[in-house]
Amino acid sequence: MFKKVNTALLGLALSMGITTAQAQEPKKVDVLLIGGGIMSATLGVWLNELEPDWSMEMVERLDGVAEESSNGWNNAGTGHSALAELNYTPEDKNGNVEIPKAVEINEAFQISRQFWSWQVQQGVLKNPRSFINSTPHMSFVWGDDNIKFLKKRYEALQASPLFAGMQYSEDPAQIAKWVPLMMEGRDPNQKIAATWTPIGTDVNFGEITRQFVAHLQTTPKFDLKLSSEVQDITKNDDGSWRVSYKNLKDGTKTETDAKFVFIGAGGGALHLLQKSGIPEAKEYAGFPVGGSFLVTENPTIAEQHLAKAYGKASVGAPPMSVPHLDTRVLDGKRVILFGPFATFSTKFLKEGSYLDLLTSTTTHNIWPMTKVGIREYPLVEYLAGQLMLSDDDRFKALQEYFPNAKQSDWRLWQAGQRVQIIKRDEEQGGVLKLGTEVVSSADNTIAGLLGASPGASTAAPIMLTVLQKVFKDKVATPAWQEKLHQIVPSYGTKLNDSPEAVAKEWAYTAGVLQLTPPPAIPQRTAPTATEAAKPAGEPSKPASDLAL
Repeated sequence: MFKKVNTALLGLALSMGITTAQAQEPKKVDVLLIGGGIMSATLGVWLNELEPDWSMEMVERLDGVAEESSNGWNNAGTGHSALAELNYTPEDKNGNVEIPKAVEINEAFQISRQFWSWQVQQGVLKNPRSFINSTPHMSFVWGDDNIKFLKKRYEALQASPLFAGMQYSEDPAQIAKWVPLMMEGRDPNQKIAATWTPIGTDVNFGEITRQFVAHLQTTPKFDLKLSSEVQDITKNDDGSWRVSYKNLKDGTKTETDAKFVFIGAGGGALHLLQKSGIPEAKEYAGFPVGGSFLVTENPTIAEQHLAKAYGKASVGAPPMSVPHLDTRVLDGKRVILFGPFATFSTKFLKEGSYLDLLTSTTTHNIWPMTKVGIREYPLVEYLAGQLMLSDDDRFKALQEYFPNAKQSDWRLWQAGQRVQIIKRDEEQGGVLKLGTEVVSSADNTIAGLLGASPGASTAAPIMLTVLQKVFKDKVATPAWQEKLHQIVPSYGTKLNDSPEAVAKEWAYTAGVLQLTPPPAIPQRTAPTATEAAKPAGEPSKPASDLAL
């Protein structure tokens, strides 16, 4: 009976010209940003500056932006400029310290400083102290071999004006002036050494992200979709991309057609690139590494330490697992974090699925993953050791940096997930790669970012690399060139080649961002710092090559 009634009602509706509910026509935008973190937000701000008439949509699966890796509690907050991070200055087979990577990362961070300074001047970012604060960067080691290495590193970095102002000391009294909390209670017979650079920074990337997105929401052609998970990405006949996503609150399904899609979804980027079907995604696999920190919010302790003090990583440790005792400014107050201690989960995101690692494995990337797993066995050993650490073990590690620490003042905090890049390699089968990598389709209509550290602190230059790669013709136009130079005055040049340019850039950004005034930079004669930093026989990279 009910079937007959429903059929009759349907016939009546059709006879009156009323159709059953249909899916809405896909919305059309110029740019669709997947992920509400620092990368997507930075690209959105770049494009809004360069093409204010372009329409944009941002899709984020969580209930707010900057809730995953960009969240201040989920990362170390270091303005990575290689001032303290020893893994960016490896030794060659002859024992010489190589500094090209350190110079490259420092150059990239100077672009971030200029980009943020411009946004402060335009009112996009409010109150620099809310997102960036001067925090000296320090390398701290003990033992004869490590001291020897640190001294060689310091001497090698003197070739670059980007590292001017760095000081070196093996004197406990001097080091105690820099970091009294780290020296109280320390064995006076222990041999130690440190470098100290006063112009380092602590950065709240979550706050930058929130302010960027808040600004974009004030523009007429930007739309933010929260609690929305991308389910499919398919290519349309006209070359655009159809992105299908589902609202996790009410189940509503939506489709948007975009001329260009950027996947800035952190650990989720690999899955989404694979969904797109572009052949370039087949070259990659991912290996997740998590991290936890010991945290103290005791103001009496926090006020005694003003530094990001980096040590030397254990054998086999991934780049983001270098131990450090960090001053942070989070939620408007100073805290201290120590770690990270590596954790392992098959999730690619902190709020992800335990099936992430399994579902990212394909017939194309299983062999590179296998080869890397065999070759990088020390990493496996390191992770196994970290997973077996007790609370007492972690506290003993803290006491190596803060001898008088009391266990009752500290709690353990689980930070964000990072996914290390594994890339297919003709000679080795697969390689584990440091840093981040932009992956784009051959027609440059879709791109994504894979990888981890230094990541967020170099979001501005990384997204500049995306612009140069996927909007090459636009970048070459006089209009874009003029705007790029306006936003980043050093664009297209190497600051490292000119002490005068470094001094000018530091003074400008320190003034706008309310940071520690830059040190005097000694004048130098030939060879240039870039030449000194470059291994023999290695050609210079073009000024635009900023991918990390």
